[in-house]
Amino acid sequence: MLGERQIPLQGGFDHMGRQRLEFGWRSDVGLVRSRNEDAVSVVPSLGLVVVADGIGGARSGDIASRLAADVITGRFQRQTPPRSDPDKARLFLEAAIEEAHAAILEHSEREKDCGGMGTTVVVGFVGHGWLTYASVGDSRLYLMRDGALRQLTRDHSFIQEVVDQGFFRSLEDAKHYGISDNILTRALGTASHVQVASGVIDVQEGDVYLFCTDGLTGMVPDAWLQQVLILGAAHDLDTLSAALVDLACARGGVDNITLGLLRVV
Repeated sequence: MLGERQIPLQGGFDHMGRQRLEFGWRSDVGLVRSRNEDAVSVVPSLGLVVVADGIGGARSGDIASRLAADVITGRFQRQTPPRSDPDKARLFLEAAIEEAHAAILEHSEREKDCGGMGTTVVVGFVGHGWLTYASVGDSRLYLMRDGALRQLTRDHSFIQEVVDQGFFRSLEDAKHYGISDNILTRALGTASHVQVASGVIDVQEGDVYLFCTDGLTGMVPDAWLQQVLILGAAHDLDTLSAALVDLACARGGVDNITLGLLRVV
């Protein structure tokens, strides 16, 4: 599944003149899995990107990820938050994710075959000169700005926690020691309550935002992601999305690979 679209940036930026947003997205089953448990929803007219990853090994992970993407998208389609107030938009985004969490729990209780399903999620919404984002789990949002790649979200995982607590200097050190990188500490649908992490960042001309599941980041190091985004700066986002998926598959493709790209031009 893939797509690309350009739209005017509604409201524009007075200090940067006429701008537009470009979107690209792709979801691929990879080389090992028999089905795709990821989901992606991109609505260019709303400036909305949603990427979700059904929890591997849990039953009906594909249903959970699709529910999350559909519920969040549906909430924005019914009522778009104010583009002039980033704080209100951030709270709206958190509420949309909490609504998706409730929908997954309800579905699990109603459909016994879906008991135990869950999903990660990362979402972004663009307003007038800013982007608000939120996440649960280890699906990530990166910002590529002025040739430097920065991870904006923080993984909700056991391996990230042991690094944060100072037991290891980096995720790579923890992995080398044998700490598993697929144990989540937060996910939608797996507990009665969910804690959503969120933030707001000012956008600049030339920014590229990468929303992705761990099927990409687990295969492709950040330094490689940075190089692909630099080399792909002159290409359309559909081509760039395909290149990232192909690279993840070339390095093993052991998981589903899903991403959404947003560029301010």
